[in-house]
Amino acid sequence: MENKLSRRKFLSSAATVAAFSAIPISYGFKSWDLGLKDAKPNSKFGGVQIGAITYSWRSMPGTPKDIISYFLQAGINDLELMGNVAEDYLGIPQGPPRPPRGVEQTKEQKAEYEKAAAIATEAQRKWRISLPVKKYSGLRKMFNDAGINIHIIKFSPANWTDEEIDYAFNAAKAIGAKGVCNEIGDEACKRLGPFAEKHKMYAIFHQHGQPAEPGWNFDKFLAYSPNNMLNFDAGHYFGSTGLHPNDLIKRLHTRIVSIHMKDKTGPKSTPANTNQVWGKGEMPIADVLLLLKKEKWPIYVDIELEYEVPADSDAAKEVAKCAEYAKKILS
Repeated sequence: MENKLSRRKFLSSAATVAAFSAIPISYGFKSWDLGLKDAKPNSKFGGVQIGAITYSWRSMPGTPKDIISYFLQAGINDLELMGNVAEDYLGIPQGPPRPPRGVEQTKEQKAEYEKAAAIATEAQRKWRISLPVKKYSGLRKMFNDAGINIHIIKFSPANWTDEEIDYAFNAAKAIGAKGVCNEIGDEACKRLGPFAEKHKMYAIFHQHGQPAEPGWNFDKFLAYSPNNMLNFDAGHYFGSTGLHPNDLIKRLHTRIVSIHMKDKTGPKSTPANTNQVWGKGEMPIADVLLLLKKEKWPIYVDIELEYEVPADSDAAKEVAKCAEYAKKILS
């Protein structure tokens, strides 16, 4: 029997409210300006390292300085970095704007867009293979100086050229990550595994709702390479299958680098498989965190904010609430 806690009580407690009211609004390094630059964030609670993925702040400005300010606001010190945040900051050539959703293009417009996209793809390839890797060392220093480590960088390079994949792993090593992340799939796992072995790093794969498909399993993808690992999305797993994530975590814990954490309803609920404010859904967040605490497995737990941000809040405040929620469980 899993050790279950009442999830709803954490966000409603007066102590939690008081804790949030004391968090400085630190956009644009304001917390540093207030003389707090020597105070390093620490989100390792009960031996479990809580982090976050930069995707959580997709609704807000997303430069490295912005991301650092959000981490300081939440007191989080470990990061899964989206590759576009790094590459945009370092000056990658930009592609053409994507066509608006729901707007049907003419044949000529499609051809023009595809031509511009192909030109941009080649320009990006040349940029990547010529970029000095020390640029990523400099980016690492920026985060490390703020007390933030980077454990994964998600370039999703499975469809890149060989030279670009080498670039991705070299960049990951320079930035201090354990490996490069990509969405899971046969071709991706077959292709990236050997590169991970070559660079003595990990190819780390993220799933969505595929485990609910008949016959689908993680073992096939891990078998392609000993360096293939998982960025296991516990929320998507529970929301799509209704299965307890701990059963899979126990079996595959040596092949899991990190876990994406979110709250969800199950597949038989109404609404089904739907993102919820932490503590309002059915995902056994406490069970997962307490398992990791008990077993002392070195698996990162990354907050992935996917529920709708309330009108009177923003993504930075909501991530901070999620971090506090995890802390309450683990303390």
